[in-house]
Amino acid sequence: MKPNLSTLTDAQLVAQVQANDEAAFEAVFMRHYERIYSLLFRLLGSRADAEDMAQQVFIKLYHAPDRLHLADDNANVVGWLYRVAINEGYNALRSRKRRSHWHEQFARLWPFGHTAPDPAHLAESRDTQSRVRQVLADMKPRDAKLLLLRHSGLAYRELAEILDLAPGSIGSLLTQAKRTFAQKYRAAFPEETE
Repeated sequence: MKPNLSTLTDAQLVAQVQANDEAAFEAVFMRHYERIYSLLFRLLGSRADAEDMAQQVFIKLYHAPDRLHLADDNANVVGWLYRVAINEGYNALRSRKRRSHWHEQFARLWPFGHTAPDPAHLAESRDTQSRVRQVLADMKPRDAKLLLLRHSGLAYRELAEILDLAPGSIGSLLTQAKRTFAQKYRAAFPEETE
């Protein structure tokens, strides 16, 4: 008798995915799709692009589950999914930038609440989001990823693991990234910072 997939750890599920268990893959997908989609939506700013990219992340897991080296039960499947998602999303963003003179949407960094926004606020917010996206797209990839992942609510420890950085360096790297962002924003949009 097969175990109840909902009671298995991520590492146990991925071990079953590695043994070509499609039900286990579906369980991993259902457990983590929303988190990966949300991250990619903030990064790409498009529901359709975020859905496509999230599916690509899980397809990578499906086609090559052995990329996750599960030496023990503490393997961080979520960290691997985040790392693949942020790298794929950031590559797509850089590709957009190369193809287009104008920067396309980078992320929906400040989603609206449950009430409908007024049209003037909506237009102003979209302008702000577009400016933020432009600045993030011009930053070093590591710094932009740090800011985006931190904004997604990840702890320093998670940032270190996903970006393969020393945990003790995250605070200073984030401070530096925030400072760089502020300088680039002021330089690109001086009329807003007066």
